Amino acid sequence: MAGHNIPHFQNDGGHRVIEVGVKEFMCTGASVPFDHPHIFIDMGDENEKVCSYCSTLYRFNGALKANQTNPAGCVFHVKAA
Repeated sequence: MAGHNIPHFQNDGGHRVIEVGVKEFMCTGASVPFDHPHIFIDMGDENEKVCSYCSTLYRFNGALKANQTNPAGCVFHVKAA
């Protein structure tokens, strides 16, 4: 399976808010097998957006890189079969 260019984030910790360094990304809910349908989220001109499946509030933080989150550990990694 090829890698993905759009960052994917997950919320295994049940955090109310996750800060991310991008405004376009995918939310997976949690790690497999507890994930929800992976949905594309685009914040547009806003600085925060709620996932319609898991209700996680994602907030843009320009100090973070695309592969960083606050709290740490919310980047989703595809595991090879």
